[in-house]
Amino acid sequence: MDLATVSGLVLATIAIVGSILYGSPLSIFIDPPSIFVVGGGLIASTLIKWPMEVVKMAMSVFLKSIFFTPADPKAMIEEIQKLAETARRESVFALEKVPVEDKFLKKAVTLAADNRPPEVITSILSLEIAAMEERHGKGAELFEGMGADGPAFGMIGTLIGLVQMLQNMSDPSAIGPAMAVALLTTFYGSVAANVFTIPIAAKLKQRSKQESTKMNIIVAGVLGIVAGENPRVIREKLDSFLPPKDRLVEDKKE
Repeated sequence: MDLATVSGLVLATIAIVGSILYGSPLSIFIDPPSIFVVGGGLIASTLIKWPMEVVKMAMSVFLKSIFFTPADPKAMIEEIQKLAETARRESVFALEKVPVEDKFLKKAVTLAADNRPPEVITSILSLEIAAMEERHGKGAELFEGMGADGPAFGMIGTLIGLVQMLQNMSDPSAIGPAMAVALLTTFYGSVAANVFTIPIAAKLKQRSKQESTKMNIIVAGVLGIVAGENPRVIREKLDSFLPPKDRLVEDKKE
């Protein structure tokens, strides 16, 4: 579970609800027609923009931003170094018998054990990375679009409320409550965009970059193994993907 995402959502909810309760009851911020305009409009615009198969994955993408185990590049580099040591001690064909949990690394190791040429390995794995980035990009674009549409439908709801209010100017006492209800749609749209959809889109992009970095580490490491490079050289090469503080102790001393 991503504690940062969960903590952010909880903190934002507490901040908004707490500020409301500090000055008024929560009930005055609940208006079904306003919720219908923003929620229904948001769903409708998303259905218009995207194919149904993409819309169906919206909830799973949202859950992935919460229930997601971030890639550990350092652990991956250490695992690749061990594989390189096995290949150097025995042979590259021995890698096929080594248990590997990561699916992408398993595929890369299998290609190496099958004695595929480096250019073929690079081509296959690069296509896999590109496909992953495209899938993740769709999820991020979906939530970015919802972030743009939320405030827009909030404004539409406000305009509807203002028109209805102006049609009943004969009763001055009703103007204030009517204006408050009209502004609620803008409030709903802003909350939907700035608490949920836009931050989730940013988190999805960040996770995609982390996954891409891990996969590129695997490609570089496996190509080094196929080329018969020294495991130490492979480790030094892959350490370039890490920040200086996470590299080998010898590098820090140097």
